[in-house]
Amino acid sequence: MSIYAIGDVQGCHGALMRLLDTLRFDPERDQLWFAGDLVNRGLESLQTLRFVMSLGERAVSVLGNHDLHLLARAAGGRAGRLDSLDAVLAAEDREALLHWLRHRPLLHEAPGWALAHAGISPMWRLAEARRAARAAEAVLRGSNHAAFLNQMYGDEPRAWSQARTADEQLRYTINAFTRMRYCKPDGALEFRAKGQPGSQPAPLQPWFALPPRQPIDADILFGHWSTLGQVHWPQHRVWGLDTGAVWGGRLTALNLETRELTAIECPEYRRPDGGGD
Repeated sequence: MSIYAIGDVQGCHGALMRLLDTLRFDPERDQLWFAGDLVNRGLESLQTLRFVMSLGERAVSVLGNHDLHLLARAAGGRAGRLDSLDAVLAAEDREALLHWLRHRPLLHEAPGWALAHAGISPMWRLAEARRAARAAEAVLRGSNHAAFLNQMYGDEPRAWSQARTADEQLRYTINAFTRMRYCKPDGALEFRAKGQPGSQPAPLQPWFALPPRQPIDADILFGHWSTLGQVHWPQHRVWGLDTGAVWGGRLTALNLETRELTAIECPEYRRPDGGGD
């Protein structure tokens, strides 16, 4: 059995199928771990959701910010400028797909590995991250999920220590797991800078390179950051798997046993709008 971790698909179903052909993926034997953002921006979100859901236990997918945006749209939220989610929202199996998506985790773990869409807050040890993820997942899976989805947006609080109420803790948890890129020296999240390391204003640092980052005894797999560049930082024990498939880049998979990377080019998905979240 092989386990492959795959970066942000973002509705690029055709590219995913080509990648799986290249990997010779066997759904009877192998498992896929998706780094979140299965949907949006690309034009095949419905096909992507149906395929990953059909894999059952052969697929693990953590929630990304675009997945949560789809859930918020379904709960009555506003469309974004570049949304491509209408086919999902109009599908006859919409409720089954949305129910399945709401029950995806924010954090997935296996011995030696941790998977989260944007990463793990440098202010958390793994046990703290796990507790925060389970608390937010319980709300997303509960009967009051629509109310939560409609109030999860917002940049505050930026630090875990500033999250005084349950709602603030949930919002920080969502932002850390699904939107994080750079942090201030004290660990506070900063959302404006999105370019490659070296392009950010001082004193921001990538979340995984922050000097006071809490130790985590696992390699962290994450997506979300299509402009990041280098995939593996062994000194930080992180693998960034979003290589910009939806922007005409590549779709990348990592074999967790061999640590071999496989990527396919995705020029057909290039859009004139440029990159984004």
